[in-house]
Amino acid sequence: MIFAAAPAFRDALPEGGRLMGLDVGSKTIGVAFCDAEWTIATAAELIHRAKFSADLAKLKALAAEQRAVGIVIGLPLNLDGSESPRTQSTRAFARNLQALALPIMLWDERWSTQAVTRTLIDADASRARRAELVDKMAAAYILQGAIDALAGGYAAL
Repeated sequence: MIFAAAPAFRDALPEGGRLMGLDVGSKTIGVAFCDAEWTIATAAELIHRAKFSADLAKLKALAAEQRAVGIVIGLPLNLDGSESPRTQSTRAFARNLQALALPIMLWDERWSTQAVTRTLIDADASRARRAELVDKMAAAYILQGAIDALAGGYAAL
């Protein structure tokens, strides 16, 4: 099932448990995980997109290995909150990801890539290093926002 609100997603989850965060792009998928107590998200892996069946198999293996109980997917809305073709593509990806039989929440990801890129620039990371890290760090940024809302009981996204 796909959720748009933190309270409904939280109600669908067992008490605690690791969550997987995804930053879905056209060429890569950034992956992050949080601890079972929902305190900190950590960048984990960058998957180079292939056919959906291959992406699904990789995500299924990661979810099983990390014992994930739910998935948070960054939803790329326009700055004014409207949807774009990329938003629709991410929604379709989430619908297809329901094959994993885990609760899924779509989380507003506006500004995530920019925030992570600024952090990497401030850390003096080279352009090549930034390209290697930005998607999985964006997944951690998205997941951190979601777990902060889940743990804090915030109703609004």
